[in-house]
Amino acid sequence: MQAEWTFCYLRSPNGIQDRMPDLKEGVDAQQLREGEPFLGEYEGQPVVVVRQGDGFCAVGATCTHYGGPLAEGIVVGNTIRCPWHHARFDLRTGAVVGAAALDALPCFEVRRQGGKITVHPKAAPAMEIHRRAVPASVVIVGAGPAGAACAEMLRAQGYAGTVTMVGDEPPGPVDRPNLSKDYLAGSMGEEGTHLRTPDRLKEAKVELILYDPAQRVDPSAHTVALRSGRKLPYGKLLLATGAEPRPLNLPAENGHKPLYLRTLADSQAIIARAEKARRCVVVGASFIGLEVAASLRQRKLEVEVVGPEEVPLARVLGPELGAWVRRLHESHGVRFHMNAKPVRLHAGGVDLSTGKTVAADMVVVGIGVAPRTALAETAGLRVDNGIWVDEFLCCTQPDIYAAGDVARYPDPLSGERVRIEHFVLAERQGQAAARHMLGEATAFADAPFFWSQHYDAVINYVGHASTWDRIAVEGDLDKRDARVLYWKGERLLAVATLGRDRESLTLEAAMETRSPQAVSAALGM
Repeated sequence: MQAEWTFCYLRSPNGIQDRMPDLKEGVDAQQLREGEPFLGEYEGQPVVVVRQGDGFCAVGATCTHYGGPLAEGIVVGNTIRCPWHHARFDLRTGAVVGAAALDALPCFEVRRQGGKITVHPKAAPAMEIHRRAVPASVVIVGAGPAGAACAEMLRAQGYAGTVTMVGDEPPGPVDRPNLSKDYLAGSMGEEGTHLRTPDRLKEAKVELILYDPAQRVDPSAHTVALRSGRKLPYGKLLLATGAEPRPLNLPAENGHKPLYLRTLADSQAIIARAEKARRCVVVGASFIGLEVAASLRQRKLEVEVVGPEEVPLARVLGPELGAWVRRLHESHGVRFHMNAKPVRLHAGGVDLSTGKTVAADMVVVGIGVAPRTALAETAGLRVDNGIWVDEFLCCTQPDIYAAGDVARYPDPLSGERVRIEHFVLAERQGQAAARHMLGEATAFADAPFFWSQHYDAVINYVGHASTWDRIAVEGDLDKRDARVLYWKGERLLAVATLGRDRESLTLEAAMETRSPQAVSAALGM
């Protein structure tokens, strides 16, 4: 989802503006309301200005993640939050506070003369560390979103020590959501899949090691041994090893092996097969499986989905929203075989447990992932459905952290110890681990967030509900104007929204206060 900015006709929370006010020439300060983004422009660049008491802050209006319109977001404290994927920026400096973004916004000085305000570019302030126990070096094992976000935050916070990132897949950190969405669908080139290029990491003085994976961690010696025999000393270590697809474990006759999706190479292999295929079976009605189905339909393949449950995604989204997702896919030509499992793969297609055979030229499997914990286990760390961490993402050995799909952490919002496989959460945990490495003693308490794109429909989901007592569907799913609330007793655990981006942001902020009154107010109750 890339931004399509049109400077002559933009929407802001203050109403639709036929022409953006020229902030270089100045605007009447009375037009700005407390805590509401005001959209204007400076030399053709969209800028948001926010009144905070007697003062004003101004930053670029385009989110540095996918180009979301920050003027349609919300202000929380000293941050402005993007409505698309909930990135957070500091209004005073433009710095990234929380993912999905990794790059700062341009920052502007606001001057007031009489009743008029004008904006003027200014350089972001240099970060200086005034903390104790700064590590001599940081090693990051894993070149995914958590690892990349950790490295970026270390540098953004002014850390000047050695940072080394050990990855096991080229070309380095990739934007994984696009591997099953726009890139797989053919609407984005490969350049859009790079979260951080090797050149960008080099500019940030981050050493990226590929083709030489980590083999052993020695907590007592504070070293990471690589396959080549090289040893990396660390002051702090982040394990961001992620997860890997669960295998189908079925015999594939005559070499008809299924395809999986985790890496850029996996996505490229699916694209290459799709160019020669006409029919695809997707095994697994998961988010990955259904996003693959949507992308391959956009490539004009016939797609059939096989899943063991009655309603796709019902375990996560509930039966009503899951059924709506199925209807959406069916309206685009996808056929479903639910309450079914594959039992054999062969040249003719896939034999199902129902006795039916589904013809296929290719099979893609998306039946979940397993955390990659082998390195942690051999290091003597506590492992139980992921690497066990505390509220600061610290492992059970000193100076070792874990973040992302592999980390099992105490979630203060649900009250459970959870391991959550969300891209934005992985980035935010990487950012939080970096801050803690530099001495910031703040527990990780962000509400989990993810988005799932199916054709032109996007579901935003905030919170985490592994189980619930009741689900409330409010609005109209078919009109794509709805929210789905997941309750346990009187506690709101999670909310999924369609077409209500700003409301999703507001509920996320309220949930993070852990105040029932704030949540009720955000719900309009």
